[in-house]
Amino acid sequence: MNKLIVSPSPHDENYMKTSAIMLNVIIALIPAMAVGCYMFGWRVLTLTAVCVVSCVAFEYICRRMMKRPNTIGDLSAVVTGVILSMNLPVTLPYWMAVIGAFVAIVVVKQLFGGLGQNFANPAITARIVLMVSFPGAMTHWIKPVSYEYDAISSATPLRLEGMSTKELDTIGQDVPSYMELLLGKVGGCLGETCALALLIGGLYLAARKIISLAAPVSFIGSLALLTAVTGGDPLYHILAGGVFLGAFFMATDYATTPISTKGKIVFGLGCGIITFVIRHFGSYPEGVSFSILLMNVLTPYIEQLTRTKVFGAKEAE
Repeated sequence: MNKLIVSPSPHDENYMKTSAIMLNVIIALIPAMAVGCYMFGWRVLTLTAVCVVSCVAFEYICRRMMKRPNTIGDLSAVVTGVILSMNLPVTLPYWMAVIGAFVAIVVVKQLFGGLGQNFANPAITARIVLMVSFPGAMTHWIKPVSYEYDAISSATPLRLEGMSTKELDTIGQDVPSYMELLLGKVGGCLGETCALALLIGGLYLAARKIISLAAPVSFIGSLALLTAVTGGDPLYHILAGGVFLGAFFMATDYATTPISTKGKIVFGLGCGIITFVIRHFGSYPEGVSFSILLMNVLTPYIEQLTRTKVFGAKEAE
């Protein structure tokens, strides 16, 4: 009898709660964290813990001060903390990580109304603020040498790729192989090392239908195509840097990226193009964070241009 009753949408009751979505994102990031611990030592866990605890604490305090319902139970602050740690070098001082958490939660998220109201990705914005404020600490890369993480300094793969043979001989390093990039045996932020672990996490989210592959595929594909057309090594540029972290975990953020499939494709294409331009023409070897932040700003316009026309509706004259 109930099947004959017509009611307003939505009709699908099998929706997933925010906390369940965030928990799946945390699970997807576990492989990258595990590889980071193996490559750089236990400081990966302590740095991640500082980021997570700081993000949760700032969110709790903000919600209390604003006299709004507390939202730490939805695990979004935990996810922000984990992703923030993935955007930091393992040697970063803890107090700088706390500043990053403050920027992400208080400035970017809560001052705009909380989850779903922020126009930019909190973790990306925090990374850029830290990069501009503390460039020395944010570019202090170390070579994965088990637990001797404070012994050897290293350049990132993208920086090494742009060096001449003479410069490589001077610093005593070689351009990493594809396998080293895939397995994470390179210097860089925690989320810029093991491409395989990030790929596994991204595919897990896609399999669980937490994210759509529209944005990641268009992001990675456009970057690879432009790199190949200009005579570069597309596979190297895909595996190096934060492409996988950005494509699967930040360019798919529900609050700051388009909703429609067309919009996601446009968003991903924009990220890939901007990343290529920064890497190819700019002095900064990486461009993923800047590209996603810039596209976050354009998201409302992308939504407007790619919105689906309501069936049976007419445009206002």
